[in-house]
Formats: sequence, C-alpha cells, structure tokens
Amino acid sequence: MEKTVSDCLVEMLAAQGVERLYGLVGDSLNPVLAALRRNGKIRWVSMRHEEAAAFAASADAQLSGNIASCCGSCGPGNMHLINGLYDAHRSAAPVLALASHIAVPNIGTDYFQETHPTDFFAECTQYRELIACPEHAAGIIGTALRHALAGPGVGLVTLPGDVAAMPIGGHFYPRPLSARASVCTPAEAEVAQLARLVNDASRVAFLCGAGCSGAREDLIALARRIGAPIAYTLRAKEFMEPDNPFGVGMTGLLGWGDATRSLHEAELVILWGTDFPYAPFLPQHGSVVQVDTKAAALGRRVPLKLGIHGDVKLTARYLLPMVQQDRGDEFLARCLSRHGKELTRMQAQLREAEEHIPIRPERLMRLVSDRAEPDAVFCIDTGTPVIWSARYLQAMPQRRIIGSFKHGSMACALPMSIGAKAAFPSRQVIAVCGDGGLSMLPGDLLTLLQEGLAVKVLVFNNSSLDFVALEQELGNMPHMGTALRSTDYAAIARAMGLTATRVRHPAELPDAVKSWLAAQEPALLDVVVDTHALALPPNTDFIPSLNFAHPVLPNADPHHELDPVRRIIFGS
Repeated sequence: MEKTVSDCLVEMLAAQGVERLYGLVGDSLNPVLAALRRNGKIRWVSMRHEEAAAFAASADAQLSGNIASCCGSCGPGNMHLINGLYDAHRSAAPVLALASHIAVPNIGTDYFQETHPTDFFAECTQYRELIACPEHAAGIIGTALRHALAGPGVGLVTLPGDVAAMPIGGHFYPRPLSARASVCTPAEAEVAQLARLVNDASRVAFLCGAGCSGAREDLIALARRIGAPIAYTLRAKEFMEPDNPFGVGMTGLLGWGDATRSLHEAELVILWGTDFPYAPFLPQHGSVVQVDTKAAALGRRVPLKLGIHGDVKLTARYLLPMVQQDRGDEFLARCLSRHGKELTRMQAQLREAEEHIPIRPERLMRLVSDRAEPDAVFCIDTGTPVIWSARYLQAMPQRRIIGSFKHGSMACALPMSIGAKAAFPSRQVIAVCGDGGLSMLPGDLLTLLQEGLAVKVLVFNNSSLDFVALEQELGNMPHMGTALRSTDYAAIARAMGLTATRVRHPAELPDAVKSWLAAQEPALLDVVVDTHALALPPNTDFIPSLNFAHPVLPNADPHHELDPVRRIIFGS
C-alpha cells in the first residue's frame, strides 16, 4: 500500500520519539488512526474530552522532557484543545498538536463544522500551518516539530481529512530533528558588574524561578558564600525546596515562610530565572538584578539595576569566584530565624487540626505528602489544592510537582495525571483535585479505567469555589455563584467502576489514605474538608497594599458574617 500523508505524520512523530497520541476519535481523524495501526510505534490514548487530551500531552512533555502530541477532530473537536494548549504553551512544554479539518474543497464555504484553526490557535502556539496538499506535508510537519522543540512550546498542524488520506508521493525523511535551543552564555562584562554589586551589598537575597532547574547546587554554593536567603516561586518549589539550608519559603499569594519579608528587606535582590508577575511581592526598595534566558522578560516586572541575558547555571558558576566571602551573616541568620518560627507555627497548626471537624485541608495535604512515595508525581488543581500543596506538600529530590501554574486553569489535575501516568507507568501519580475542578472534566475518570492507569485521585471536597468566596468576602460583596451543591464524588467514581472512599471524620483519614495509596488500580479518595479553611499570605503586614490583618466589613452581621471571616483569615 502506498504511504499516505497520515503515514508521513505518524512516522515523523515516531522518529522524533513521540510514544503517545492523546485524543478523541472523529471522522476526519480516521486516516490518522489507520496510520497509527499500521505503524504500531505510537500508543493511542483514548480520552473523553479534547481539553483533557491537551492537558495530558502538556504533562507528558513537562515530565519527560520529550515532545508529546495530542489531536482533535474538525471544528468543535480541535477547538476543545485550546485550554490545554494554552497551558502547554505558557509552561514551555514541547507539544505537537494536530487539528483535523474539513475537506479542502469545502474550506471557505461556511461548511458544517468549518473553523480556521490557524487563526483560532494563534495566541497559544509557536507555529501553526495548514497542510493543503500532500507535497506540503513533510515540510509543514517538520517545521511544526522544530518550533515545538526550539520554543519550547506548541507547534500546530492543521490537516484536512481528505488530504490526510491522500498518497504522500515522493520521499520524506522520518528522522529525528535537532532543534533544541543552545545554552545562553552571559556576557563577561555583565557578570563582572553583578559581582561588584554583590560585593558592595551587605544584604543579598535570591528569588528563584522555573529557570533555575538544573542550577540548584550552583545557586546554593553561591548563597553559602555570600550569605543569601533563597526564596522561590511555586514553579521552582520542586527543585529549590528540598534540603535547602538557605531556603526561606515561597513568595506570592500562595506563599509561606519568610520569603516575602526577606526579599523586601534585602539591599540587593537577584531574580534568577523567574518572570514572577505579582509586583507587590517583589522588592519595593533596593537594587534588583534579573538573570534570564529570555531577554524580553528582563525588567518586565520591576525596574532593574542590571539585566543579564544568560543561563542561570552558567551565570551563577561564573559569578562564584568573583564574589567576596568575608561578610557578616546577620541578615541571613535573621531571615532563617524568622523562617524557623513560621515553620514552627505551621506545625502547630497541623497538630491543632488533627481532630478538627470538618477535616482541615492542611492536615489532609501533609498526611498525603508524608505517605506518598519519595518519587511520586503530584498533579495539582488550581484553587484549594494549590493553596495547601504550596504550603504542606513536601518537595523531595525525586518528586515532581506540576500544575497549571502559569495559565491558572481549573480542572487540570486529572488530565495531567493521565499524561504523567502514561509516560511513567511505574511511578506513583497523584491527582490533587478540587471538587469544582473535578466536576468540570469528570468524564476522564473513565479514561483511567479504559487505559489501565492506576492514578490516585484526591478530592478536596468543600462544596465551594472558596478562593472566589474569599475575594467577595473581603470586598464586602454578597456571595454569588461560589457555593457548590454538596456532592458525593466517591459514589460517582464507584458508579463508573473505580475504587473510591468518602471520608468525613478525621479519625478515619489515616487508614483511608493508606488504603487509597496502596490500591493497584485507579482509586479516588473524596475528603470533606472545612469550607472556611482558606489561607492568606503570611508576613504581609509590612506591605501596605497587602495588609489583611484588619478586614473591613462595615455591614457584616457580627453573629453570622464575622466568625467565618475570622476563620478564613486566622484559621481555627
């Protein structure tokens, strides 16, 4: 049989190391499915929703470091990919997305299910193009793969169903492409200037972001020499938190520890590989230096004394021998002391929460963290789960923690866990879901059973969109749209065929977590947690715009409104 355009696509993906294609079948995709069967090297992962397919590919690519792929059929099918592709694009995950399309003669005629994917996906892709004829195929597919790898990000191929089935004709070369970005070497003069700034400053602090991946040891060595506390962002938690003797926690709305205060008290702050967007948590005084491989990010969030376009690891390594070691450590000692007190306070909260009814979410998160495998992969939903994961999920050297941390999408945890487990079947994968997030894409619980993926699904069930509720509460607004109907997700999961348990009482929690994690099949743990247990950033009283110490609720009923607000702000 003569090879088709779909054969060309599949063989080029396989040559690039793609092992899985996440999607939902549709008539315009039938030629691609036929090519997958003929090729036999790429596993088709049958999803229940295309948005979940894109999230799964995003997680697959982030965890494996290799290109991943997802697809949607023509019109509404591929349009559903967009939210997951936004996440992949903003997370710099190399993904090749296939948008199947109506037949070429019908394009431009207002035909059934006609859309224009090259326009629709413009904002969430590195590259997008339509394959208009067989001679066009290999060049477009190769270019999309190169852009996905080099970005890294999303490369989109739009493939009409009729073209997908056409003979390819001529020759194409299904071989791996070399398109990864090279290491960005910082300018020597700029590193020397940074050394002078460091040597002249008595209080230096670091803020580390996702760009510090692979540079951990170099940054710790540098911090040791100059006595710098190390704060980090949520995306850097997984590699900058474990066993860090200079770590002072995480900054931002989800932050904890002494991170924010350390940054604000420093004379010189170095932003390493981060484009952290929340200005009130960034230094308001003193000098700021930013080091990043993305030149466009330099100075975007805060005025800089110096911007260095370069790789974090190389910059830290070049800087180390240039900085003086004979300086006092009073600043570092003060930051670490305050941080230690904050950790003690957080531990006390855990002890107080042990018998609390309803179950406190911080206790649930720490219990799961303590019982999970050291190399577990955690996929975190936006909302309640990310709040408590930021504070009470312990990072470990081999653990991975991913979520929609730049795009901020709900409902990401379950589909991301599918991609994680498909890519790493031998590792424990835990989807940390909110009840609001799980209710958006619950159908892909069936994917776990269908594909034999023993993911552990944890549900923080508080019957509320509580982050929005807090915003309304502090703004003295009536609650609207934040209360969710109390739902037994364990019963729903059991009806689907999953092993599932619902927990309401704290005494039942340890054994339930143990059994849930030990399950050899997909399992769901639905835990009813305190609706009012919502944390706010610690140590923000010194930032005027973030002073949450005294909520103003002039019209509040003291017997009805004030107690929940106090619980939200100060805990139990």
